[in-house]
Amino acid sequence: MDVPCADCPLRKTGAFSPNTTEEISFIQSFKRGEVNIKAGNLLVREGVISGELYTLLRGWAFRYRTLGNGKRQILNFLLPGDFIGLQERLGTQASSGVEVLTDAVFCRFSSERLWELYRNHPALGYDITWIAAHEELIVDENLVSVGQRSAAQRIAMLILHLYKRAESVGMKDAEGAVPFPVTQQHMADALGLSLVHTNKTLAQLTRQRMFTIRNSRMTIGEPALLNKLADYFSVPLRGRPLI
Repeated sequence: MDVPCADCPLRKTGAFSPNTTEEISFIQSFKRGEVNIKAGNLLVREGVISGELYTLLRGWAFRYRTLGNGKRQILNFLLPGDFIGLQERLGTQASSGVEVLTDAVFCRFSSERLWELYRNHPALGYDITWIAAHEELIVDENLVSVGQRSAAQRIAMLILHLYKRAESVGMKDAEGAVPFPVTQQHMADALGLSLVHTNKTLAQLTRQRMFTIRNSRMTIGEPALLNKLADYFSVPLRGRPLI
């Protein structure tokens, strides 16, 4: 059964900025239902025109691009609250795909009504623009990692980034652990490293007890050292839009 937008559990995490009753009512009318997808399957297929936009409600996914030689570059990881589909010009073939990392639930919207959103709800239109700009910042940070950071720095940055994102949407348990379904192959594909190099670097950082990954859950053991290694400076998290 679809969850009404006003009752979406994500709105109760404190990670997202509030909407007016009128805005939530429009988002509910904009919504075309929910779709459940099992881990390992595709939400968006490269080269296919979808005509739909999505919000990830539950689970993990990632956006990727495949080269002609079969190699895959993971562009970014998707967590609950992330909006999917703004990367493409509406009505064109998808230049990137979206694969589901864990069993996931997506809220589905028709891209045809996006213009109505901008016309009649300019505040929501601003939210859409903010979401697009925020994702561009994430991709920019990934580019800095791949271009300038060492293997250890790349992994440290990715670990911190995903931990903080998972924590912000209420995924951290009483022991300080968050879900971490990302495999070494996913990390290698995201960071431009070989699987062997990723394995060796992860082992090195684990021996230093900077973080622990066990049974698809992750804890941070030495946050100060990890921050320093990643050249990461924490800033206060602000509420972000939820469509």
